[in-house]
Amino acid sequence: MSTNFNSKPHRRFNILTGEWVLVSPHRTKRPWQGKTDKTTAFDKVSYDEKCYLCPGNTRASGGSNPKYDGTYSFTNDFSALLEDTQNESFESGLLKAESESGICRVVCFSPNHALTLPLMSAEEIHQVIKLWQKEYEELGGKPYINHVQIFENKGDIMGCSNPHPHGQIWAQSSIPEVVQKKQNQQLSFWSKNQKSLLSEYIKQELEADERIILKNKHFVALIPYWAVWPYETMIVPLNHYNHINQLNKEEEMAFAEIIKDLTTKYDNLFETSFPYSSGIHQSPTDGDHPEWHFHMSFYPPLLRSATVKKFMVGYEMFANPQRDITAEQAAETLKGLNTRHFTTT
Repeated sequence: MSTNFNSKPHRRFNILTGEWVLVSPHRTKRPWQGKTDKTTAFDKVSYDEKCYLCPGNTRASGGSNPKYDGTYSFTNDFSALLEDTQNESFESGLLKAESESGICRVVCFSPNHALTLPLMSAEEIHQVIKLWQKEYEELGGKPYINHVQIFENKGDIMGCSNPHPHGQIWAQSSIPEVVQKKQNQQLSFWSKNQKSLLSEYIKQELEADERIILKNKHFVALIPYWAVWPYETMIVPLNHYNHINQLNKEEEMAFAEIIKDLTTKYDNLFETSFPYSSGIHQSPTDGDHPEWHFHMSFYPPLLRSATVKKFMVGYEMFANPQRDITAEQAAETLKGLNTRHFTTT
């Protein structure tokens, strides 16, 4: 890359969505007198009698959790999508609407109220992956479900309503907008080259070695060239897999290990329980999609410290995504961090 791109404003193209991001590295020198947030504290209790997600407790809906001793999933008591939604549509002039049916699931990572992903063992994270696989297969196998979105919101700052470590799965009849953009980009590349778009991208990233954070035998974690969030990362399998159910056991463990190491680096960055939204993008379940190459993205909001976050406002809302620190600067910072959690050293 031109050295000017490390200090001057420029745009970068997102090959997965077809969109651009404005990069303004010179803005890192500006003083900050804006809002600061509290650091995200670590829960120290393994069981909270008031927690709706702890084993054996009564949930807000009145239902009860079993005394589970591993991972546990259930249908969300306050689902954004409902399975029994009647199929309807409306159109009047320029106004248009249609019903949307689906299922929302909650995935508890552990019975231990205090264990976030970086504090879990790779073996424990492997069990989370196995549950993701089970839900993806079962939900995606329903005739009216065409897409299954696995995600986690970690921390109050990301709108998480319960501190017990958990994620969610929303399965629905339509293909969401962001997924459709990635579908279009990957299909276009596949149709022209009979190759996976991300396979070619990863090959170029490994050769450049400017944005690689972690790598094991089966996966790589990096700052995408087009990253929007300050410390945004992406985990990609080195082999071309359409979805997580194509992994063998060794690859599942490698996936668990790189999730643990990456989230540990996040916590170590500002020595806090690092907030983020993460999600797995994989092939829709409406048929075969050889063009898809699954990947897991992490979008953390923290910018300068544990108390200063990146706000998506103003220009970002009305014009274009924008970031200050470059992907290369963020990668250098994360790469230099230990994979041993700071609370254990």
